[in-house]
Amino acid sequence: LDDYDQFTLQAETLEQVKSFLREGQEVDALVFDGNAIGIQLPSKVVLTVKETIPGVRGDTATGGGKPATTETGLQVTVPLFINEGDMIKVDTRTGDYIERVKAA
Repeated sequence: LDDYDQFTLQAETLEQVKSFLREGQEVDALVFDGNAIGIQLPSKVVLTVKETIPGVRGDTATGGGKPATTETGLQVTVPLFINEGDMIKVDTRTGDYIERVKAA
């Protein structure tokens, strides 16, 4: 059923997934007895890195990592070559970095 109605969820229902949600993002609702009781996230989401330490020139494929904070507040470990403003793909099941995404 394709239904684009807006719905309301309790804050505690979203606590586990809010770091993967961007404003305006479409999601599938989990409905029970006519009421939305949760949402189903895609397995991967693209988020923008808002804060991280600067990358070091030459660090393109080394095994190290550094902490980064996304636009949604998600804390994720990223490769050293990721910089603020980069878009990254994150696994919503594990919260792990997958890859850098080129801007369209």
